[in-house]
Amino acid sequence: MPQNIPLNERIIVALDVKTPEQAKELVKKCEGGTSYFKVGLQLFMSSWFETVDWIIDRGHKVMLDLKFFDIPETVKLAVEQVNNRGVSLATIHGNDPIIRAAVSARGDDLKLLAVTVLTSFGEEDMRAMGMTGSIEDLVYFRARRALELGCDGVVSSGLEAEKMRRELGEKLLIVTPGIRP
Repeated sequence: MPQNIPLNERIIVALDVKTPEQAKELVKKCEGGTSYFKVGLQLFMSSWFETVDWIIDRGHKVMLDLKFFDIPETVKLAVEQVNNRGVSLATIHGNDPIIRAAVSARGDDLKLLAVTVLTSFGEEDMRAMGMTGSIEDLVYFRARRALELGCDGVVSSGLEAEKMRRELGEKLLIVTPGIRP
């Protein structure tokens, strides 16, 4: 892990709750221990930017985990919207043109994290999609490619983090929200 990350920013609390009220209660309970909170698809759909804005207004940082995956121009416009809201981290999930579009729109303060492989995605899923190789190979390929295309980091299982750090260096921000089964 890069040494310049303050201790209170090394843990991102996932606000995986159904309502903005539940999220706000959890944020208040965690204040002082962390300054980072993840807003995922479920919470975002229940409140749009209301909860995101509330967290930022309280002086905290937001990881917006919406895994943008659409045509490049749509992803670019979505990243511009997120960038204008003061979000610190946003996730994208896609091919080279999608990643390039997101990187071109991110601005100076927003950091983009490419999702390597969803932690729920297993070897059987790969085979069902006609893919060969291993999950591990796919993770490292996507992480390396994301870094080459200008992403600031990746979202990846903790199983791959140590090797990824060793192979891709300190510059890469690695966020590990889940554990691969």
